[in-house]
Amino acid sequence: MFELTNKIIIITGASSGIGRACAIVCSKMGAKVILIGRNEMELSNTLSLMIPGHHLSVCQDITKYEELEGMIDYIVRERGKINGFIHSAGTEIVLPLKMMSVAQYDKLFSVNVWAAFELTKQIVKQKNICSDGGSIIYISSVAGIKAEAAKIAYSSSKAALIRGAQSIALEYASRKIRVNTISPAVCETKMSQMFLEKLSDEAKQSVIDKHPLGIGKPEDVAYACIFLLSDESRWITGTNLIVDGGYCAK
Repeated sequence: MFELTNKIIIITGASSGIGRACAIVCSKMGAKVILIGRNEMELSNTLSLMIPGHHLSVCQDITKYEELEGMIDYIVRERGKINGFIHSAGTEIVLPLKMMSVAQYDKLFSVNVWAAFELTKQIVKQKNICSDGGSIIYISSVAGIKAEAAKIAYSSSKAALIRGAQSIALEYASRKIRVNTISPAVCETKMSQMFLEKLSDEAKQSVIDKHPLGIGKPEDVAYACIFLLSDESRWITGTNLIVDGGYCAK
């Protein structure tokens, strides 16, 4: 169950964190993985950790929207029609409202939201996606459903992914294209480590204590993605799957 043998899966943000974990786990499940990121060296590092297969690494800035159609065309030519897409690329800004600027909102939304939607627009074209449908997953966050101070931009972007995914899910359900989000709490990624390092020991412990099962690992999110990519989740669309170690239960 939950195997992905020979499925073509595109993953953004594959050079680190949750995206890297998704790529590794997808390769273990038999998928042909397309890694997308901006850091060619880190993408190579991800490849070195994967089960060898007919994978493909693409170094691309996904906020250059005018280049995305050509990139997806290239991927389909090289590997075939697409079965799944995980948008794991993301950035975070933690600042109070009085310190935020429109440019900062634009920068964050361009990666977290607009790139996800623009890539989806290309992937769901009939020439690009498998005729029997596909599975699209956006990595959102518990911040999109549970507010925190000084995270107005980040929380807004992750909430936008959740509602946007539901709208797209309704739009493409007739073609068996499923669209869901996964909302993790804090996982052991480079981005979260940088955030935690800025906190006092007391504040850091407070963050840890918010997770009854402790801080998660990227693999915890990756295995949730495997379920949503697999045929076993064929009756699930427009859903936000919370993977948070109990964070939202408190």
